[in-house]
Amino acid sequence: MRADPIRCFRPAPDKAATFASLPYDVFDRAQAASYVKAHPGSFLAIDRPETSFSPDHDMYAPDVYAKAAELIRKAASDGTLLRDDTPCYYVYRLEQDGRAQTGVVCACSVDEYLDGTIRRHENTRPEKEQDRVEHIRATGAQTGPIFLTYRDNFAIDTLVGLASTAEPLYDFTDEYGVRQCVWRVARPAAVEALQATFATVEHAYIADGHHRAASAVRVSQELRAQAAERGESSEDAPYNGFLAVLFPASQLKVMAYNRVVADTNGLSADELIEKIRHAGFEVGPAQEEPFSPTARHEFGLYLADGWHAMSLSPEAAALGDDPVATLDVSILQDRVLAPVLGIDDPRTNPRIRFVGGIEGPEALESYAGEKGVAFRLYPTSVDELMAVSDAGLLMPPKSTWFEPKLRSGLFIRKIR
Repeated sequence: MRADPIRCFRPAPDKAATFASLPYDVFDRAQAASYVKAHPGSFLAIDRPETSFSPDHDMYAPDVYAKAAELIRKAASDGTLLRDDTPCYYVYRLEQDGRAQTGVVCACSVDEYLDGTIRRHENTRPEKEQDRVEHIRATGAQTGPIFLTYRDNFAIDTLVGLASTAEPLYDFTDEYGVRQCVWRVARPAAVEALQATFATVEHAYIADGHHRAASAVRVSQELRAQAAERGESSEDAPYNGFLAVLFPASQLKVMAYNRVVADTNGLSADELIEKIRHAGFEVGPAQEEPFSPTARHEFGLYLADGWHAMSLSPEAAALGDDPVATLDVSILQDRVLAPVLGIDDPRTNPRIRFVGGIEGPEALESYAGEKGVAFRLYPTSVDELMAVSDAGLLMPPKSTWFEPKLRSGLFIRKIR
């Protein structure tokens, strides 16, 4: 696969800690506005430019995206952002709770996204994709890296390990306790070695950032078509790549993506449990202590009377070889959420809420309240993600929650 060095804007070292922010899509509108108010110098003001407007302003209006472009220009002119014109790689390490993951910041190929060298496992939602398309169009930049993974490669590990022995470009701990370290790899021999070694990697997989990737590809195709109309070559244009960070699979931590349904679809607790048992599950008695799944096909079920251990019965667990059907998120959706609770399309049904595993059982209890129902799941593994992607299939929505999240704003890649 292609993993090319990049030119980019990046924050001045003394401003990186206050400028970098969590990705745009981990905040709802009110949360984004609150965060920017508390962190006025944060990149989130650029990533979510509607925070510069009143809450009733159309967040998808043209002047909102124009504001993002204005704020990038301001950051570049006041010294917040520095321009790095030398094509280079950046090694990006995140450390949390004694565990580290170290990736390479680069540009991956739009064509390899289109031909399946870079594999995906989720559909995108049109409105979310269009939002990022408009953001890229207005700013002329890719501002949030796509989180990619690949099967471990000893040669890449060696080169990355050598690069990270130098003095870091950035080294700070964010407000969530995640240490963020970045090293710059600009020596021509080191750049060539990394580029050649990544060329031996057969496939990369999108772990997080499907909407950012799809949006970057759409804009690339638009700009290619415009260049063709003008009779210009687009072969070496920067929009032929998209900003990404590549991490080896063994270093990633996947957390569960839990589910909360606002009501029990008219069923009493006893009726619901009986229907779940009839669907092929064993359900234990109510207990005060939250049940935490320790293996595949185990679930925690929360109702007003407390937590129940819930597991797929041995007879029902003969699921065949379909890599999607055997996922716990699919089992729950196909056997309980759709037929019992009436959640036929989890992407659009307003009664379902998805809760990242970083939020504990207390949050699930709060969201469910006295009338709802919550499910704790065992995390989907990276191997399962790769198996689904390799089969050319798609996971149900919200199947994986990766932690820690990559910071946005550390690397801003202009495409024109």
